[in-house]
Amino acid sequence: MHETTPTGRPGRRPADRPDPISADLPGGSSLAGSASGGGSLGSRRLSRRRLGVLAALGLLPLAGCGLRPATAYTPDVAPGKIKRIDDLPQGARITVTGKNFTEQLILGKIGVIAARAAGFEVDDLTNVPGSVPVRELMTNGGADMTWEYTGTAWLTYLGETKGIPDKKKQWQAVHDADLDNGLTWLPPAPLNNTYALAVRSEAVEELGGITKLSQLEDLPVKDRTICVESEFNSRADGLVPLLKAYDIPRGKDDGVPAGNISLYDTGAVYTATDRGSCNFGEVFTTDGRIQSLDLKILEDDRHYFPAYNVAPVLRTETLKKHPQLEDVYEAVTPELTDDALRSLNLRVDEGGELPADVAFDFMVEQGLVSRP
Repeated sequence: MHETTPTGRPGRRPADRPDPISADLPGGSSLAGSASGGGSLGSRRLSRRRLGVLAALGLLPLAGCGLRPATAYTPDVAPGKIKRIDDLPQGARITVTGKNFTEQLILGKIGVIAARAAGFEVDDLTNVPGSVPVRELMTNGGADMTWEYTGTAWLTYLGETKGIPDKKKQWQAVHDADLDNGLTWLPPAPLNNTYALAVRSEAVEELGGITKLSQLEDLPVKDRTICVESEFNSRADGLVPLLKAYDIPRGKDDGVPAGNISLYDTGAVYTATDRGSCNFGEVFTTDGRIQSLDLKILEDDRHYFPAYNVAPVLRTETLKKHPQLEDVYEAVTPELTDDALRSLNLRVDEGGELPADVAFDFMVEQGLVSRP
């Protein structure tokens, strides 16, 4: 599910297949449609404001290649724990944006559904291809709300070179820095979609009951076999410094020799690890395949990886206009855990369900909204 990002953020996964919502768009790339309020299948034209923003971002030329806004869909929704805001002006409207990989497609729909349950008309501008365009929409006033990862903002948008492993400190750092950019970060969710190494469960005992990355050093060299994708293999914050942080020299006969490292495409790493092609595979902690393949994540007990907790981010101007949005999204974030997103991602990635339906079912199950 990981997308390739230009800098910083671990290459988060793109959807493994085209978003069913936008499968009609050639090239697997799309712009989300505007789902203002209504919950039925259908498309609306993007407003002039949105068109202007997208043109500025260089996204509209896609239309010249035959692309068009995707059909936006979210189920009809009624309030639950998220109550309709009594004094909300009629026609109050916000725009929700998000990226185009599985987890973000689901989170984006959660953002849309939550706002609609509170009584907002919502322009659904999720499913935008790439982190930077989403950031531009937020900073240029083209969108009001998104779900963002703390480490992504810190490393990719704010230009820092070293992440902060402590999730509270990482969140505080991006919160404080982004106030100057007109963005307000609400408290983060438990969900931390970061890199990890995983081992197939059947091999845990064969490898001495390994549960922590620091235990790699205790294994015979022949057992230190690792499957990674090419990006992680070469990233400045990827495999090389990871091994260094755990005192295991790469390329050395007494460390991890070159022949012990195998390169795969992102999805294939999971399968190769499960099949025992290598003992350890690079994974993302909220990927549903960890659960379906019964892989075990090794604890990063030296806290090498930065925190990538997701949090609702709103334009400060919008939040001042509608301060009730803080309560709306803070009702959702505690429910967004690693386990929850693994299950939801799996329903889309392997079950073929629509992100909107998966998001809606989740919010109903949590009592956040109800069926009309």
